[in-house]
Parts: sequence; structure tokens; C-alpha cells
Amino acid sequence: MNKAITEGLQLMPPAFADGLDVWSSGDGTPGSDTYDGAANAVFVAADADFGGCLEMQKTENTQKLRFMGQTPLEPGCYLQIKVRIKAVSGALPAVRVAGWAGASGGSHIGGVSEYGMQYALTEYGKVLEVTGIVGSGERGGVEMVWGRDAAYGHFGLDLTGANGGVVRIDDIEITDITSAFHRKMLSVVDVTDYGAVGNGSTDCAAAFEAADAAADGRRILVPAGEFYLASTVSLNHETVFEGAVDMPDDQMLLLTKNFDFPSYAAAFGDEGLGFRKAFQALINNSDHESLDLMGRKISVTGPIDMAAAVPNKTSYATRRIIRNGQIEAADSAAWDSEAVTSQATYSASDARKLTNVANIANIAVGALVEGAGVGREVYVRSKNTGAGELTLSAPLYDAEGTQTFTFTDFKYLVDFSGFSSLSKFGVEGIEFQCNGRCSALRLAPSGSVFAVDSCFISRPKDRGITSIGTGCQGILIDNCQFLSHEDPLDVSDRVSIGLNVNNNDAKLRSNRATRFRHFAVLGGGNNTVTGNHFFQGDSVAGGVRTAGLVLTSNNCTSTVSDNYIDNCFIEWTNEWDPTPDFTGGFSFSALSVTANVFLSGDVAPWFSYIVIKPYGSGHYLNGLTVTGNKFRSLNGSIDRAERVDTSFSDLDFSRSKNVVFSGNMYHNVSIQSANPLRVLHGQSSASATWTVPAGGELPFQGHARYVDSVMALGPLQTSGNSTRYIAPYAEVLQGADSDEIRLRWQEAVKGEVQVLIRMDS
Repeated sequence: MNKAITEGLQLMPPAFADGLDVWSSGDGTPGSDTYDGAANAVFVAADADFGGCLEMQKTENTQKLRFMGQTPLEPGCYLQIKVRIKAVSGALPAVRVAGWAGASGGSHIGGVSEYGMQYALTEYGKVLEVTGIVGSGERGGVEMVWGRDAAYGHFGLDLTGANGGVVRIDDIEITDITSAFHRKMLSVVDVTDYGAVGNGSTDCAAAFEAADAAADGRRILVPAGEFYLASTVSLNHETVFEGAVDMPDDQMLLLTKNFDFPSYAAAFGDEGLGFRKAFQALINNSDHESLDLMGRKISVTGPIDMAAAVPNKTSYATRRIIRNGQIEAADSAAWDSEAVTSQATYSASDARKLTNVANIANIAVGALVEGAGVGREVYVRSKNTGAGELTLSAPLYDAEGTQTFTFTDFKYLVDFSGFSSLSKFGVEGIEFQCNGRCSALRLAPSGSVFAVDSCFISRPKDRGITSIGTGCQGILIDNCQFLSHEDPLDVSDRVSIGLNVNNNDAKLRSNRATRFRHFAVLGGGNNTVTGNHFFQGDSVAGGVRTAGLVLTSNNCTSTVSDNYIDNCFIEWTNEWDPTPDFTGGFSFSALSVTANVFLSGDVAPWFSYIVIKPYGSGHYLNGLTVTGNKFRSLNGSIDRAERVDTSFSDLDFSRSKNVVFSGNMYHNVSIQSANPLRVLHGQSSASATWTVPAGGELPFQGHARYVDSVMALGPLQTSGNSTRYIAPYAEVLQGADSDEIRLRWQEAVKGEVQVLIRMDS
């Protein structure tokens, strides 16, 4: 079968019966002598072996016979010239296939071999078949290698040896035999040569494996067609897909040599399916630790269920990475969130369960739970349909009894929630382009050390990264951009959240988030939040602001440092506490807020940058460090940088411990809190009792519980201006708000003192 480049071209020279005027005794070039009317050549109409043939007497040392037509020769094309000849009388000559190499402009190509192997005629009447191959490349069996510049040839034969002999020559044949060299020439093994049939139904798995075994370092070619693979196929050579494969969901294609997304997209003829099958191979093959999307964009019309792509595994705990590409949500109704309302019963004695759940079959694992007494970012972690029970990601603070809850299942571009556990997995350099149609990434119910590095979470409709259980344990989120779909909305209208974490040891480092309702809701302890920039303002004068960072564990053991917290605030709550009234433990403790830049503009004066919101009574501060921060308000002043949200309860300031509030800078903040608090008090008239107010400058308007020192600044004098060298004692917790102290002197004096007051023990 001819190559495509010679299909439709006439390669065969005309028969001798058509005339000898196109057969040259020279090179075959225009103007050369022909055998028409020559004395040493005649057409013989009836020969016993050949039928019609040319009879020729050798009269020259090299007797040439060339077809004067230009037989085309393209780069990559290989032609075979076949000559059948016999000696009739006289001296026995030798014969060889020969030709003249021509370039596209008609010039001769020098320096190339223009003849093939020579064969001697040894007896009269015996037919000898001589062949020669001409082509552009130096391949085995190619005798005349003419290179890529050859455009055509004048082909025929040479007679050499003794003169005088007479020979008869059958019609010369020229055929395209490129197919004989195709495999070696392109270094490919075609699966169809090993029994593969691209009809979409024949099982080609064995043929693919056989082609792989024969490849011996060459590439494997899957030509046009649809090739069905009924079982797992592992190919250890680079594979090129012109056609596509189809296989059951639970069978795998393992491309170990070219393991990347473009290869799988080509293999399956569909980006979404190719991505799922590549992920399946990543989880099932130890040869590769990462799946490289090679900068490609994957456009999908519905959520990618990552667990469904790997039906042979329910959990995984070996390091694997997906990197370097974009996953985009195309327009589709499949992204629509599904909300279900259902009655259920909650008891704080089993704090993570809802029981007697009506309509449970329609409630999705991973759905957001909303209702009276439900904190933010509580999700359905698992369900027991038969028992009518739902397991939640976090307890509810005030939902005792039976009520109607709303369960909303957001749709995610990439969804790992079908796994029971997934650890040591990561995405790197991926843009999740949600286009306001869906959320980005949902984690497995359990697992640890999921890593999101240098990714873009672009325009998620509802959520950026969602944890529905403990799959966020030790999560690492670094160098990412969270770009809100709600950027043009006022703060009060925003509902989307960048990410949530339910378990301990989260690391959020060097990320940037724009205008979500909340950047992050962190429910565990031992968190590190450092180097991030998150901002949530709008253009409303005197407008409200929402929390950028929400900490839902009162004993959070966390560090928030070196962030740019812009037009939002840190909110510290215990809203996931099933018994929110304090009965024991550490209460609000172990939080360090250090070296951050807090900035706001056009906010209400009651706005604050650090807000504690107790959901029950009796709570107190038991370890809080706020040092080295820069608090700045633009376009108007705010009252104070920190406050308690008393919507549910206040703090018990009689129990405050280990509160350090120092070294902070305040600009356009009216009350500049500190602990210990240095107060300068001047007494203009002599008195034995001086009242020294803290002026609300103890953090969170705490109580004046201790006095570290009292230092007189200048002389203490009686009313008669006599100097006294005396020291007072202090009475603390004075005044209606317990934020004053009284200094008691031995006698009535006046003057000025510096007092260090503390709110903590």
C-alpha cells in the first residue's frame, strides 16, 4: 500500500509495447537519445517468458536504459525498481538497477549512489529478477540513498561487462514500498500489526501488551479508531494516540513512559475522562509520584468525583501530587447546589450526631448544616441511612431537641469526599477556575497533611476549600491566591468562604484572599497563620465588616503573625462547643497575635480588629499575647482595636491570666490598650485617697486587678506644699466597672505618679 504522499501518483513506467521513444539510452533527461529506431533495440511482441518485451544488444561498456518520465520521490518515500531479464545469445553481461537523481529545479544531485547491486547473467534463457530500492534515508536494504533534496528520478537499468550479447527485458516495475520501512523509519510499533482492531468492541488489551513487548525502545502508535481494552494495560514505551481507547471504569491504562495529562486526554479523547483515568493510574502505580497537567486546561461540565475514578481504593496514604494546569467549570446545570430541609434531633451528650433524621436518603455527605444553634462551617461527615443518623464535622452549640435543619450540598470542581481517608496528597500550581458556578475543592472525611501550594482558587461560588471531617489534619496551604466571585458585592451581601479547617495543625502561609465573607474558619488547635494578606472591605461609608479569620476553638494554641489583615478582623469564638458555658478546662487560651498589619477604612467607630465572642457564660482569658502589631484606621477613627462581642455572653475578667498586650502601634484608634497599662495620674489637691482610672485602656475593657508599681514623678506635697517621702497601698477592682484603683496615702498629699496596672494574674 502506497504512502499518502504517493497515493494517486503514477509510478509505473509505460510498457515497451507503447513505444521506445520514452526510453533513453542515456540518463533519461530531456534531449537524451532514445531507443526508438535504434539499431541495437527492438520490441518483441511474443516471448515465451515475458509476452511483450524489449530485446537489446549490448554495444557500450555501460549500456543504459532509463525511463524519461519523472518518477516522483518525496522525503520519507521508498521506491522499489524491479527488472526481469534473460540472456538470449552472445556474451553474458551483468545487470543492475540504476537511475538518475533529480532535484526539484531539474538539476542533478551529485554525490549519491545511482545504481544498485550488480548481478551476472550465467546462462541463456534463464530469467533473472533484479531489484533495487531508492529512498531519502539510509535504511537497511536501501541501495540508492538520495537524501531529502531528491524530487524525482529517471529509473531503469545498466548492462555491464562484455559487449555483444543480446538480452530480453520484461516491462520494468516501480512500486512504493514505504510501508516496509514505516516501522523502523518512524521508530513506532503500530498496535494494529499485533491484532488490535479499532472497531470499539474487540478486546485489544492483549494486542496492546504485545506491541509494547515488541517495541524495544520505539514508540507505540495507536492509529485512528476506537480501541476497546477490557482489562488493565500497562505500556512501558512512549505511546502516541491518533485514535482513542475505551475501557471499563475499574480497569486502568498505565502509561509509564509518558505519564502526563495530555497523553491521557489524547488516549481517551476527552479531557474530563482523561484526567480521571490519569488520576486512577497515579493512585495505582508506583512509577510516578505526580501527575503533570503540562500547563493544559481541563474544561469540565460537572464535579470530578475523584473517589469514583479509583473504584478499587477507598483510602490512600502515599505522597502524590497533581500539578501545573487549570481545571475550569464550563456552563452546566450540574453545578447547581442542592438544598434539603429535614427534621432531626440533637443531643449534646452525643455532640456530633443528628438522630431520627427524616428524608435522610436525600441528604448528601459533605452538605453544609444550617439551623438554630448551629455554628459556622458544620458539615455532614457521614450518614447511616438505616439508622437515620448523621455524623457531623463539629458539635452544635445550642440545638438541643428536635428542629428542622437545612442541608446544602455545594458542588465542587474536584471532590475527594468519596474517599474514606486521603493522606499526603497535594495539588501544586493548579488554578481552580470556578467562574462563579461552583466551589473548588472538597477534602476527604479523614486523612492528614493535604497540601495546596501555589494554586489559584478563582471565583468560587460558595467555598474555596472545604473540609467535611478531619481530612484537614495538618493541612498545608501555601502561596495561594483566593479570588472571590463576590468582589463587587457589599460586605453584608457576601456568603462565600475561602476555606475551613476542623482539625489541628493547619498551616496557612503567604496566601492572598480577596473579599470573601470569611477568608478562613479554623476549628482545631496548633494553627500557624503567617504572611497572608486577606481583605474584605467595600465602598460603603461607615460600613460593616466581617471576620477574615474565625477561630472556633477557645483553647486554640495558635499563632497569627506577620499578616496583612485588611478591612476585616480576627474573631475568636467557641461556637463548636456543645456545652458552651464554662465548666472546666482552659477557656479562651493560648493565642498569639504578633507583628501583623491591621488596616481599615470607612468603618463604623465600633469596629475592632480583634473580637472575642463567647457563646456561653463563665469564660475568661487564660493566655493571650498581642504584641508588635500595627493598628491603623483610615477615613475616620475607631474606638478601640479589640473588644468582646457580648451577643451571647461576656468574659469573666475576674479570672484573666497571662494577658500580654504591648508594643503595638495605634493610628486613629481612640483607646490604645495595653497590659500592663502605664497610667499617669496627677492629683492637684491634697487627698489621702487618689482614684486612678484605667480609662477603658485595659484590653477588652478588663478589670484593674493588680498594681505592679507606683512611682512618684516629682515631690509629693501636703496642702501646705511640704514635701513628704511616703508610699501608698493600692485598692484594686474599684469603680462600677472594676477598672479603677485607689491609692491610699498616710496623709493627704498631692502630686503626680506613674502607675502600672494589670488586668491579669
